[in-house]
Amino acid sequence: MATIAENWMSVQKRIGDACQASGRDPQEITVVAVSKTVGKEQIVRAWDAGIRVFGENRVQEAQAKADQIDKPIVWHMVGHLQTNKVKTVLDFVSVIESVDSFRLAREIDKRAQKAVEIFIQVNTSDEKSKYGCEPADTLALVEQIATLPHVRITGLMTIGAFLPDPEEVRPCFQRLARLKDEINAAHIAGVEINHLSMGMSNDFQVAIEEGATQVRLGRILFGERPQM
Repeated sequence: MATIAENWMSVQKRIGDACQASGRDPQEITVVAVSKTVGKEQIVRAWDAGIRVFGENRVQEAQAKADQIDKPIVWHMVGHLQTNKVKTVLDFVSVIESVDSFRLAREIDKRAQKAVEIFIQVNTSDEKSKYGCEPADTLALVEQIATLPHVRITGLMTIGAFLPDPEEVRPCFQRLARLKDEINAAHIAGVEINHLSMGMSNDFQVAIEEGATQVRLGRILFGERPQM
């Protein structure tokens, strides 16, 4: 069984391959190691291997890890965030990637002591079970959130369709990339979409080819997760 360090080396090679295929610089790509259900020791091993950004789905679990791990980790919230958990998450998270409503953004703005970096989560797969605003509503939501003084929109995030063939997920990533261009072309005051958070263990190379700047990787780094 491969170690986390070995898995990380393999991931870096695959990122390099995807960047070479699409004429991109691997330095443009940030790996967010999704550490949901992953223990403290594994996170520390991942840090020692060179990973610096970690993504969590559940606020309580994330807070416990942030309190216990004595490393300058950059934490991202990548899971659905309830408004009543906003105050807690602002204590340790650098980026909230899963903002999909004005209600949530307004609560972040209300609780924030300083500008908070957020991504807008978009449902590009049209699956009713997924969180995220509708692609057609994204520009209007960005315009609305842009009026809040303590919230800074810097990216878009999506969870692609769960399909075995990564090529079948490509349209989801293309859709998010088009939205990025559309929003930036609107020249909304205070908004510049620099980040596309898309692609996971099964399809991250395709996501990179379509413009991802962040890929959220769990299983490929840490192995299969325990059943919760």
